[in-house]
Amino acid sequence: MIKNSAADLLKLAAGAFAGERDPWANAANAAALVFELLPDLNWAGFYFLRGGELVVGPFQGRVACVRIPVGAGVCGSAALQRTTVIVPDVHAFPGHIACDSASNSEIVVPLVAGERLIGVLDLDSTRLDRFTADDAQLLEALAVLVVAACDWKLAGIDGF
Repeated sequence: MIKNSAADLLKLAAGAFAGERDPWANAANAAALVFELLPDLNWAGFYFLRGGELVVGPFQGRVACVRIPVGAGVCGSAALQRTTVIVPDVHAFPGHIACDSASNSEIVVPLVAGERLIGVLDLDSTRLDRFTADDAQLLEALAVLVVAACDWKLAGIDGF
C-alpha cells in the first residue's frame, strides 16, 4: 500500500534529519513525511516514554490520546513487547484504546536505542487490514533512522 517507494521515504527522511539532532524536530518531519507519502492514513505520529508512560509527541491527524500506559492498547503493547504490532481490525484487539473512533486498523513500531525504549511510531487507518509486512519493514527502517538521528538527552525521554 505504499504510494511512493520505501527508498523515497527513507531518502527524504535522511535528508530532513541531516545535521539536525533535535528529537522533536526530527519526529515532526518524520510524521509529516509518513502522513504525506503513505496512503489511507488518518493518523501518523509518535508517543515517547516519559514518566513511565507513553506521552504523545509530534503527529499528523486528528487530536490524539495524550497518555498511554505501557502495556495498554496497541501502542502500549508494542512498547512492552518491543516488537512491531499490526492490527487488521482494532475493534477486535483486546484493550484497544480508541483515540479516534474512525480508526479501523493500526501499526505500531517501537523506538529502541540499545536496550532503552524511547517510544513508538504509531499509524492508524480508517481502512480495515490496511497495514502489511512491507509497511512494517519500511517503518522499522524509518524508526532506526529516527533513533540514530536524534540526541535523546534533549528530549526528556526516560533513561536519558
